[in-house]
Amino acid sequence: MSLQDQFEHILASLHETVLDDGRWVATSGLIDEACGAKGNTLVVGDGATQDDIEIFFSQFCYRGQRHEELERRYFEAYHALDERIPRIRRLPDSQLVHISSLYTDKEMKTSPVYNEALPLADTRDSLNVRLDGPGGSRIVWVIADPIDGEGWSSERVEMVQRLLPHLRQFVRVRQALVEARALSSSLTALLENTRCGVIQLDGRGRIVAVNDRALDLLCKGDGLTDQGGALHATSAGDDAALQRVLARALSTFARQGASGSMMVTRPLATSRLAVHVSPVGEGSTDLHPVHAVPVVLIVDPADRAHIDPDLVASILGLTPAESDVALQLAQGSTIRDIAAATGRKASTIRWHTKQIFGKLNISRQVQLVQLVQSLTALPKDRR
Repeated sequence: MSLQDQFEHILASLHETVLDDGRWVATSGLIDEACGAKGNTLVVGDGATQDDIEIFFSQFCYRGQRHEELERRYFEAYHALDERIPRIRRLPDSQLVHISSLYTDKEMKTSPVYNEALPLADTRDSLNVRLDGPGGSRIVWVIADPIDGEGWSSERVEMVQRLLPHLRQFVRVRQALVEARALSSSLTALLENTRCGVIQLDGRGRIVAVNDRALDLLCKGDGLTDQGGALHATSAGDDAALQRVLARALSTFARQGASGSMMVTRPLATSRLAVHVSPVGEGSTDLHPVHAVPVVLIVDPADRAHIDPDLVASILGLTPAESDVALQLAQGSTIRDIAAATGRKASTIRWHTKQIFGKLNISRQVQLVQLVQSLTALPKDRR
């Protein structure tokens, strides 16, 4: 398989992974093969220091296998000690650097992370990069050591660099769909979603069903329009890209449709719409089922539904202080942001967060986002 074929195979897999985190391991394996690496680590999170960190997505993968024990061990034993973390935070967006530039000569001799954790993770000859993530978050990607021990050729480095904007797009669209509660939903449930615009197309790419959110966007021409039953973007440049994404999503006798994502500019708002197109089966969450139809999911990442703090407290069994923290976390604020806004110490906010996670039996902020935002779907007599 040529490098270009490998690149396109990775992009197709990334688009499918947007709707299913479980597919990241396979996508990661394709990346390893194309880049000649032993593995790669993707972490998306926020926080000002190692002690103030919120992880939205984290997977340590090696040749198509996830190493959860290595992931757990790093964050429990080494992350707070890792000298490179503040240096990665200061890296310019998309600047690819070798691991050796992130440690001093002295640290290479004495650092537990450099001498213990990195060899365990096969990353003593790794490439590291930071990308600007959605909502001020950070994407950190580490490409593990070359599998043949021959170093980083210009061809391998070029492949990594080509993947960077697509990796960022994957994270951006995935986060938008998480916040809109559009993941792991059937087609019927998607059409009832009030936070996410949904457009169902037929086998020829014609619009056959829309939910209220999508209908409002189409009627206003706010980024997307319905032109004689066909979906178009209002911007000519965006429309050309959209038509390519839609064409790839249509199944034929010769091939199955493929997923795709893009951002669409809007004439009526400064924020852009996240648009994801995927073949989805009626009543199913499977990608590429036998009777697949292209479905367009549209999310405004800047849109935040108002949720009453009293509702959060009463339904989830939280104190007023915990409810306030939970709501702000679910709306994208960091512990640092909440502390600054409320005049409380970051340690106090972290304590409230620990209490919230314990009461709700969850361990990740993305679970809290989904739980709190699900309250917007309650019947009015419950609110």
